[in-house]
Amino acid sequence: MTEHLIEQDTETKPVALVPLTKTQLGPWLDSHDSARTWVEAVGFSAEAGSLCLLPGPDGGLAAALAGLADPAEDPWSLAALPARLPPGRYRLDPEPDTPRAASWAALGWTLAGYSFDRYKSAPRRDGPDLVWPSLADRGWVARCAEATRLVRDLVNLPAADLGPAELAGASEALAARFGATCRTIVGDGLLAENYPAVYTVGRAASTARRPRLIDLTWGDPEAPRVTLVGKGVCFDSGGLDLKPSSSMKLMKKDMGGAAHVLGLALMIMDAKLPVRLRVLIPAVENAVSAEAMRPLDVLTTRKGLTVEIGNTDAEGRLILADALTEAAGDAPEMLIDIATLTGAARTALGPDLPALFSNDDRLAEDILAAGRAEADPLWRLPLHAPYRRLLDSKVADIASVSDGPYAGAITAALFLQEFVGPGLAWAHLDVMAWNGAARPGRPEGGEALALRALFAVIAARYPARSDTDAG
Repeated sequence: MTEHLIEQDTETKPVALVPLTKTQLGPWLDSHDSARTWVEAVGFSAEAGSLCLLPGPDGGLAAALAGLADPAEDPWSLAALPARLPPGRYRLDPEPDTPRAASWAALGWTLAGYSFDRYKSAPRRDGPDLVWPSLADRGWVARCAEATRLVRDLVNLPAADLGPAELAGASEALAARFGATCRTIVGDGLLAENYPAVYTVGRAASTARRPRLIDLTWGDPEAPRVTLVGKGVCFDSGGLDLKPSSSMKLMKKDMGGAAHVLGLALMIMDAKLPVRLRVLIPAVENAVSAEAMRPLDVLTTRKGLTVEIGNTDAEGRLILADALTEAAGDAPEMLIDIATLTGAARTALGPDLPALFSNDDRLAEDILAAGRAEADPLWRLPLHAPYRRLLDSKVADIASVSDGPYAGAITAALFLQEFVGPGLAWAHLDVMAWNGAARPGRPEGGEALALRALFAVIAARYPARSDTDAG
């Protein structure tokens, strides 16, 4: 899944693509004096995002100069080029001189070619190809690119074409590819196997879109356990507390947490990390019907805790409660859940910074450090215990939401913590899973956030064995 990255061949000479910052342009012109007249005539000054195509003596393209910001500050800088360059074959000149720079050049290039065009009748523009930079870590690039594309594709799919059954199908296909097992509990089976919250949230949907719990497992049963839980609300109308149209419009993305854990699972399995991986996805549609849950209903969760429903639009935490209870029962060494959970997190941090909550300082710091290293940032918010009182209920063990307007992301995380239990290293990510506007390598639409950071943490703790390690 590394589109537009090609091998160098002996038959076709690629065009030299010269990335230049403003400070590098002068020295380059000093060593390429024949290009100076043209470069100065077109006014190219290597401003970030600018491009200068140098004509050859035969009228063809001799080279392309690309003005860039410092790649160390913006690793996505090269990703702006594929949309602007003519189709053809290019090579970086000079090539990046570190594996990180080379890998990022390749990753940005291939992700710049992403387009969700499943429903477009017009053919897609044939983008330019880049010769693989020689120092690039091809495995890392391929894993990051494919996982990102998977997340984007799943989030971008209309809810009519990606309901709970189709999400289960995507999980089963991923499991089959890597030799994992995937079991799905559907409809009334959820009650029989004690997932009442998942059932209650999803029961209002039609028979064809029945709720389900997806359970994927992979790896040596004796290996350290890593469990991922993803919110799979395939469409969220808000239930009886119906969303306004402006808020409902993007709710096909409310299964973004599920998409993220599938993308992360792909990376883990592809890298053959020595872990016992488990992925749990409660998949539902939050619909409106006579079977819909009502405000102030009380439901019993898998853990046995009763929950008073304060707002039917806070359904994601309910289905996660059952899944987290099941996950905690295995006592994994690392438990991560990802969810498009609260507007409060977006109000606090905006669309690009996932909110990170964790009961384990080491895990939290590792994730934050990896986010900085991987240009995949997060921001930690506190599990502020005194706010637990905001979830007190007069009739049940806990309320699903606070009655007040404050600390919505924190109270949601505190609710989830009730179902994790003590002694487990747990992290909760509240993500947007969507780009509201296009940027280089990141088109408008579904987006993967924190995947590179999370994979880096897991791979560092449980490094894959090399062939030389065997025996």
